[in-house]
Amino acid sequence: MAGKLYICATPIGNLEDITIRVLNILKEVDLIAAEDTRHSIKLLNHFDIKTPMTSYHEYNKIEKAAYLVEQMREGKNVAIITDAGTPAISDPGEELVRQCHAAGIEMTSLPGPAACITALTVSGLSTRRFAFEAFLPPDKKDRKRIMEELKKESRTIILYEAPHHLVKTLELLNEELGDRKITICRELTKKHEEIWQSTIAGAIERFSREEPKGEFVLVIEGKSFEDIDSEQQSSWENVSIEEHMKIYLSQGVDNKEAMKLVAKDRGLSKRDIYNSLMKK
Repeated sequence: MAGKLYICATPIGNLEDITIRVLNILKEVDLIAAEDTRHSIKLLNHFDIKTPMTSYHEYNKIEKAAYLVEQMREGKNVAIITDAGTPAISDPGEELVRQCHAAGIEMTSLPGPAACITALTVSGLSTRRFAFEAFLPPDKKDRKRIMEELKKESRTIILYEAPHHLVKTLELLNEELGDRKITICRELTKKHEEIWQSTIAGAIERFSREEPKGEFVLVIEGKSFEDIDSEQQSSWENVSIEEHMKIYLSQGVDNKEAMKLVAKDRGLSKRDIYNSLMKK
């Protein structure tokens, strides 16, 4: 009988945040796959867990995932943990989960801490809809592409950032997104935890004179629907209503529907469009 994969969330700072269920599973499984065994041994020692560990990280994830799948095929139960938080979220555990699906290995996820959700809940920004981007890609072209998408993003945006890149990232956000509201969460659940709400420009001013320390989660206000509509409407300012109508008519849209679409694009009523066309 095949074994099972247990995706185990571990504390992002405060060790008391670990669940009883995770502790029991870490004691019961045959093997723990850890992102950094040197880091995770402190956690296991703290809770007197003697289960063998093996390293599973970004640089060995393909071949090690295949090895772990084989272990589970042979009947062993495996737990995966990351350095902090929930495995497979912006984490090499994603590859192991993918390979387990392909191999038909049974899996379950033991819920617990995640820095992105922890930060969102204390951000004071909208929590109904959000976009998690983790760390922005280091490649300039990829980063530019992501920023183009985020410019139009109406959901609350969550990013991770290291202290030595913080100011540069804030400057990029200000340049691309404008001076939006932002909540900066630092060292979440740890002794020096800080949750600070400002604007992007205010954050640049602060961290340009004060050396950033600790790991940061940035929670950024999404673009409002009003701003999106206003930008869309202003994009038609240099196009006459007649030309605007021709665009839709050339696509096979009938006259009545074209007027409705033009009115919507420009934030006007259908009667305004009709009256404007009749004046010509």
